[in-house]
Amino acid sequence: MNTKKHKRLSLKERVIIQTLLEENKSKSFIAEKLNRSRSTITREVNKWVSNPNDKYDASLADWLAKDDYLNKRNLDKIGSYSLLRFYVYKRLLKNWSPEQISGRIKIDYPNDPVMTISHEAIYMHIYSHPQASLNKRLIKLLPYQKSRRRKPKARRKKGSKIKDQINIAQRPEHIENRQEIGHWEGDLVIGKAQKSAIGTIVERKSRYTLIISLKNRTTKSVTRAFAKELNRFDNQLTKTMTYDNGTEMADHKWLSKHTNMDIYFANPYASWERGTNENTNGLIRRYLPKKTDFKSIDNSQLKSIQSKLNNRPRKVLGYKTPLEVLEQNSV
Repeated sequence: MNTKKHKRLSLKERVIIQTLLEENKSKSFIAEKLNRSRSTITREVNKWVSNPNDKYDASLADWLAKDDYLNKRNLDKIGSYSLLRFYVYKRLLKNWSPEQISGRIKIDYPNDPVMTISHEAIYMHIYSHPQASLNKRLIKLLPYQKSRRRKPKARRKKGSKIKDQINIAQRPEHIENRQEIGHWEGDLVIGKAQKSAIGTIVERKSRYTLIISLKNRTTKSVTRAFAKELNRFDNQLTKTMTYDNGTEMADHKWLSKHTNMDIYFANPYASWERGTNENTNGLIRRYLPKKTDFKSIDNSQLKSIQSKLNNRPRKVLGYKTPLEVLEQNSV
């Protein structure tokens, strides 16, 4: 057959390739349909897909191919290896974080030195040319979309201003494994110019979330509002809460007394010790982005967002909803 020579595949042709692959057509059949050589089709598919769990994606393949052609200056690992680049970009498009991509690729390609990348290398690749159109698009896929990466400011170590706090190290070990219901994590989400805030409390096992309207960030306002919400539940569902070192929890003894909950405090700058709450705050930010003035958000709007989060299936829960898990464990 007469085949095209020295002409790059078009997006239209890649869409046909994807469609026919999904119909389990052979590469020879696809080549004949497109009037291309079989080696061209084989090379195209193998370039972007080697893991059996991945599927050929026409739009992404076309995007990356154009980037290959137009941007030869990418000399980092992601820029040098097309399969690695396809793997990373495809998961960024799925809203995976660089940390998740770096961790998962080790499982998918355990013995391939090319298919391994640190999360820092992914960030460096994305921010290598922050003004380029491709990089701007990649930055928008990150959990926290900043136009540039800045070195974190050095923090001065200060002693805690919260008296008589109980450190997370003293929290019973069984709480860590999420087998028991009733253990919560708490925090504030700060609004525009740090002049407003809302409270968030998340149950560790079920991921059930409370979003709490606050008049202000004083310890009295926060602890009273938290107590009011938590006391709506049976005692079996409110056993402990782990908080950060925010001074709004200075009156933790009052909260503990009026909810019968033990209050533990995470270590300074150790957000991973309250990872469930941190991740949930990120979900809430999708509805209430940074610079939101929470004084303009009424309680009904907060409860609407709370309901959406608690009635959404979660993969980590076997696609049950947080509300379903909470109710199943409260019987």
